[in-house]
Amino acid sequence: MKLYIKNMVSIRCKMIVKEELTKLGLHYIIVELGEVDIMENISLEQWEEVKAALFLSGLELMDDKRSVLIERIKNTIVEMVHHTNEMVKTNFSDFLSKKLNHDYTYLANLFSEVQGTTIEKFIIAHKVERIKELIIYGELNITEIAWKMNYSSVAHLSNQFKKVTGLSPSHFKQLKNKRRSPIEEIGSRMLPALTADRSGLDSIK
Repeated sequence: MKLYIKNMVSIRCKMIVKEELTKLGLHYIIVELGEVDIMENISLEQWEEVKAALFLSGLELMDDKRSVLIERIKNTIVEMVHHTNEMVKTNFSDFLSKKLNHDYTYLANLFSEVQGTTIEKFIIAHKVERIKELIIYGELNITEIAWKMNYSSVAHLSNQFKKVTGLSPSHFKQLKNKRRSPIEEIGSRMLPALTADRSGLDSIK
């Protein structure tokens, strides 16, 4: 049986889910971001037990199909941006459509309707947060970061970074207090400066 879980965006979240399922005597087969395969077909009572246990850790067990699909869109983006070594080198709209087995236009319209922002802006917000992380690590220079994140140029990366943060990457690097956002909060707010900006998808084609 497959379970869909909201706000499950990190390795720590995976560990929490595994622990809670084990406590409840359930056996997981695969635990991915936002999705868990378990061996059992659980009863309504067990469903409520799982839901209550996850809620205490800030996670939410979902059964609404639209909510499940939105969360799958988010987790696909989070996985690609934060948990893989290289960005997708193809058009991300095609990648997302194939991954989730839905027409991209449908996915984009549903996401905008429910989230109040676009998939493009959600991707940009996460890419900028990942760039912050790479700058803080200090292992790569800005040219290497641009290549790793699949930007067409350093200028493209810098322009997009400044639209979101108000700072250039070099200015951000000089800050003593480098602010980052929790992954689960990224993209939850509208980004006015990015209205009508589709460069997020262009940069990962």
